[in-house]
Amino acid sequence: MVHLFVWIGVAVLYYLVFSLFFDTPIEYEVRKTNKELSRQYELLSNRLDSLNRVMENVVERDKNVYSMLFEAAPYSSTEELSGNWESADKLLTMSNNELASLFFEKLSKLNADVTSQTGRFENLQYKMQEIGDGLNYIPAIQPVNNNELTKLAASYGMRIHPFYKSMASHQGVDFAVPEETRVFAVADGVVANVGTTEQQGKGVSITIDHGNGYRTFYGHLNKANVRRGQRVRRGDIIAHSGNTGLSFMPHLHYEVIFEGRRVDPINYFFYELDHRNTIQMQKVAQIGMQSLD
Repeated sequence: MVHLFVWIGVAVLYYLVFSLFFDTPIEYEVRKTNKELSRQYELLSNRLDSLNRVMENVVERDKNVYSMLFEAAPYSSTEELSGNWESADKLLTMSNNELASLFFEKLSKLNADVTSQTGRFENLQYKMQEIGDGLNYIPAIQPVNNNELTKLAASYGMRIHPFYKSMASHQGVDFAVPEETRVFAVADGVVANVGTTEQQGKGVSITIDHGNGYRTFYGHLNKANVRRGQRVRRGDIIAHSGNTGLSFMPHLHYEVIFEGRRVDPINYFFYELDHRNTIQMQKVAQIGMQSLD
């Protein structure tokens, strides 16, 4: 009997010592699962931070538009950034399997988006290397200072016209900026037109020909600092913004024209914006449904 207890004690001691240095199969699977869950939690946290930044930019943009339009401080509300409580309540009622399924579905979509965007940027980088010095003549920066990404008020595409209140094609982007804001040339080129005759309703405007199929247009200006035929370089102050022409409020209307066709200017801010900020600006731009001209 004594020997039996001794062997049992040895076995227990061996198990305890073994468990201190080695994981059992169950413990190994639990550790592996916890490690994967921690990694996925970090991905979701980063995603949530990105969405919060987008929401903050939208709120700041709306405050900017409000203060310029009504010349008063915007209202303050503690619920500006409140989430969708209905969706949150729905999540609380879901089982672990349903939550896991939803999580992996969103994660799969996110991975696909990242892969797609990575491919686009690699292709763009390759083309940039091919072009070389020709990049100086391609629109590549924003025409106004917008480091916080809060001044873009209306994007390219079908938008509600501020005066006619019907859907209309908006061929550029609108930056909500005060009058006398500095406007920059977005690439090297030659001033092709200055005045009020380039586009009806766009007030005082400037068109720059970049000599490689690209032209840029700047509308609703207060005054132009350049003349027709003048050569400009990227970053030169070519004008100050205003509220001339058929304009809902002070702003800059900006267009990029490639081979006679107007394209989305957001795709031509790549000198200033990295991949994350480009996606962030695209999301902010799609929220506003009314143009300012």
